[in-house]
Amino acid sequence: MKIRNLVLFGLFTSQISFAGVDSDWGYSDAKAPSNWTNLNAKYQACSGLNQSPINISQTTKAQLSPLKFNYATTSKSIVNNGHTVQVDFNEGNVLELDGKKFSLKQFHLHSPSENTILGKSYPLEMHLVHASEQGELAVVAVMFEQGNENNKLSNIWKTLPKTPGTTYFLQQQEAATSFIPEKLDYYRFNGSLTTPPCTEGVRWVVLKDIQQASAQQIKAFTTLLEHPNNRPVQPINARVILE
Repeated sequence: MKIRNLVLFGLFTSQISFAGVDSDWGYSDAKAPSNWTNLNAKYQACSGLNQSPINISQTTKAQLSPLKFNYATTSKSIVNNGHTVQVDFNEGNVLELDGKKFSLKQFHLHSPSENTILGKSYPLEMHLVHASEQGELAVVAVMFEQGNENNKLSNIWKTLPKTPGTTYFLQQQEAATSFIPEKLDYYRFNGSLTTPPCTEGVRWVVLKDIQQASAQQIKAFTTLLEHPNNRPVQPINARVILE
């Protein structure tokens, strides 16, 4: 999971093309996750003690506060950044957590899932990335299993950018609320970004309500990337996973 700042030109066009994306990290060979710490001095946090993703197990029961999603606006654009497909949102969508307000910036996808639950991996995981005014991060993760076609994703899938570095403005925008499951029971733990620079201190929320996506939808995403884009689970160490 990472935040990518996009400079978008030509506000009245539906497509913007950038040059191909190049990166010093990836998911295979010399750029694989096991080598991230050695690829760049800025990635030293990737060997930290509170890294994400994790296998969610041996949880501790707690009185977790209900999640408060005050989502009021829609999706804005979609980009293939070479590592994932990312959907950016218009301002005005807020998550209240720990007495703080976190604004929804984007969601992106991983296949297979990065976090696992009791050792189970899912074919697709969505990360809804939020940031506070102070720059603190909160990520809400939604798991997808193979099943029925997901209507919430259908319009997004019609606009999947096939070329890395390409951004499309979404002519048919989706309400941010449509990507949040009805049931909001969740697991909670502290972790990190799951991509370089692997910054720690990220508030992680993994929703228990598993969603469905069709085999065709899942294949469309995996075929687009041509490779898995999940970081392997990391040691939990001394962390506590609450539910």
